Amino acid sequence: MATVMEIIHGLSQVVANTYDGAKDEEGKRKQTGLKRDEEVGIHDKRVIDGFTVKMHGGNKICIAYTTEVMAEELLSKKDKYEDSLLQDVSDLVSYIKKEFRKVTGQSLSLKEIKQTKPRMEVIQTSRIRTEVKVMLDYEIGGLEDPQDEKDSFREKALKGMEKWLMLASDKRPQNDKRKPEKKD
Repeated sequence: MATVMEIIHGLSQVVANTYDGAKDEEGKRKQTGLKRDEEVGIHDKRVIDGFTVKMHGGNKICIAYTTEVMAEELLSKKDKYEDSLLQDVSDLVSYIKKEFRKVTGQSLSLKEIKQTKPRMEVIQTSRIRTEVKVMLDYEIGGLEDPQDEKDSFREKALKGMEKWLMLASDKRPQNDKRKPEKKD
């Protein structure tokens, strides 16, 4: 079973390996599931999109997908567009799992947290373009809640402090040459 730090290092390496233009071992362009991976004709606009992974607590992560869309496209296909964004995030999750296995040799289990709804931010950057950011929370399988680890650490620390306090004494050391203090 992987520790939290091993998972953090693995996820960090996966994200570091997914820069725009990254190539796999065979020299082919990596297919991450992002729109920027698609071939672009000379007259087409360049697609700008990407993702980040953030840790929340010890066993939760947030995957944030950001893309740029035309304002008309967003307004004309609003309901369908939200579904396509959620599908893009699920494609990213499968990519992250696959790359994590390549990097670490271990599997990564990510389960969407249904209690938290997907968060979407729509920011108008100009009259034509709009930036959309989708954030979804996932729970990492196989990791315990870090609260249990904190409790056991706290118990060990309290036992150590009790032992230290038991060492307290009113006796003065032999090499102490100070005059005794007057007690009132």
